Amino acid sequence: MDDKTKAIVSHITLIGWIVALVQNQGENKTELTTFYIRQMLGLMLLSVVGSIIPVLNFFLWIVVLVLWIMSLIGSLNGEKKLTPYVGEYFQDWFKGL
Repeated sequence: MDDKTKAIVSHITLIGWIVALVQNQGENKTELTTFYIRQMLGLMLLSVVGSIIPVLNFFLWIVVLVLWIMSLIGSLNGEKKLTPYVGEYFQDWFKGL
């Protein structure tokens, strides 16, 4: 898989994210895929938080959906686009990936 394809696959459910993570190991590791793996991990964790806190549930799901679409469009274009407001944090928090 090329790096753009792995970045797109990381957006397709948890299984797609795991596949992209496994494919992005060792000599196959690319900067674009790593960038989107971090972004998607952050968005997935944000959605889990939204499902735990009932008051924020609907609002946070809508926000995560919009951020996910923006991230997917960036990966489809092969560009590294940070998700607004939280993307820099995701890159910093998950730099070990």
